[in-house]
Amino acid sequence: MKSTALPSETRPAPRFVHHESFEQANASRLYGPLDAIDPTPFFDSFMPDDVTRDTAKRMHYAAFRLSKAKGDAAQERWRQTYFELRDRIVVGNRKLAYRAVRRRMALSNKADDLIGDCHIVLIQAVAAYNPWMGIRFSTYAFTCLIRALARLAQRASNDWFSRSMSIDSLPDGEPGQGCVVEPAASSQFRLDDFLREDHPLLSAREKIILSRRFNLKEEMACPTLENVGRELGLSKERVRQVQATALGKLRQVLLG
Repeated sequence: MKSTALPSETRPAPRFVHHESFEQANASRLYGPLDAIDPTPFFDSFMPDDVTRDTAKRMHYAAFRLSKAKGDAAQERWRQTYFELRDRIVVGNRKLAYRAVRRRMALSNKADDLIGDCHIVLIQAVAAYNPWMGIRFSTYAFTCLIRALARLAQRASNDWFSRSMSIDSLPDGEPGQGCVVEPAASSQFRLDDFLREDHPLLSAREKIILSRRFNLKEEMACPTLENVGRELGLSKERVRQVQATALGKLRQVLLG
């Protein structure tokens, strides 16, 4: 079966940053795609900021011309020009994705998948970048990548956490029966990600109390509120309050 391409008018035009210079008589000379700098020498390193900025201006101009073009041939020509210039910037700055993954997820066993996700973010950053604002593209794009990785990490943590023991099964106070951590990984309730020192959700005291109360690092009976309070110099009621607050935060994050 032969595939048929959609007419140009039925395909959405890419969004672009409009600049007043696009309306000038010499705009074609200022932003003509044939005068764009050849990015090939930068493919094995980082594309210089001035080259990225110049290419981005021509990319947005191509999208502007696409929005004004009449006829399929003209629209297709400017569409192809836009994507060619966009891809030049992506390829020339692709090492930003590797740098972001190394910095944010250095020990992750899913680095390859994360790099693939980061390339999508990089494409989006190129399309949204405003080269007339005076911001370095590398700074703008790297910030986008780091934020995206943080969101991916939080989402992965929530997905993994939701597959463990239901948070509703944890008591706010004293359990009716002895609390024993089961060795089976599929049902073991783990808070490792939320108990990391750099995780902002819980306070230091809340992390300590949850770790003690549910014995997350040892396979033995969980201590009572009174035992934990004696160890930390707190009353039984105060330990119960801190534990209830911490579990409330977790429920709000994980269960909405």
